[in-house]
Amino acid sequence: MKNAEKLPILIFILVFIFCVENTFAQSEQSVSTAQKSEFWSKVRFGGNFGLALGNNYTDITLAPGAIYDFNQYISLGFGIQGSYVKQKNFFESYIYGASMIVLGNPIPEIQLSAELEQLRVNTTYENSFNSIKDNFWNTGLFLGAGYQTNNVTIGLRYNVLHNDNRNVYSEAWMPFVRVYF
Repeated sequence: MKNAEKLPILIFILVFIFCVENTFAQSEQSVSTAQKSEFWSKVRFGGNFGLALGNNYTDITLAPGAIYDFNQYISLGFGIQGSYVKQKNFFESYIYGASMIVLGNPIPEIQLSAELEQLRVNTTYENSFNSIKDNFWNTGLFLGAGYQTNNVTIGLRYNVLHNDNRNVYSEAWMPFVRVYF
């Protein structure tokens, strides 16, 4: 065979290899996109927003979070939190931190939870003579149970690490409303 006769065969082979390679790459990209969409289809976002205004009192909280549903029974999530609390002529506090939560649903209506929360608390107390600063880390380990319907869970949780002398929360028992979409 002369070189001129080999050229169409060489072009055919190169085009064939290019087409097969391109088809394989598109197939990998489709699988990758499917894996990504499968992952994100199991992620739910939610959180908490709190606002309390009263007689010279302000409490603003923002706590977004996300959870990943491994299956219909177990989920794992992470969140961040920021709060500003002030009682005029008494104290002002900035609270921020993060949390990790594990949710278990033995049946669709019942949700059990374990949440580890780490918060930094920066508080300034005011009196007529001076200001006193109290800055500390607060760790909470909450065990809870709630009734779930659709995306909303209403329940009660208990902080097993609660310390009456040094804690962000005044009580170990706390009601909660949890919403994830």
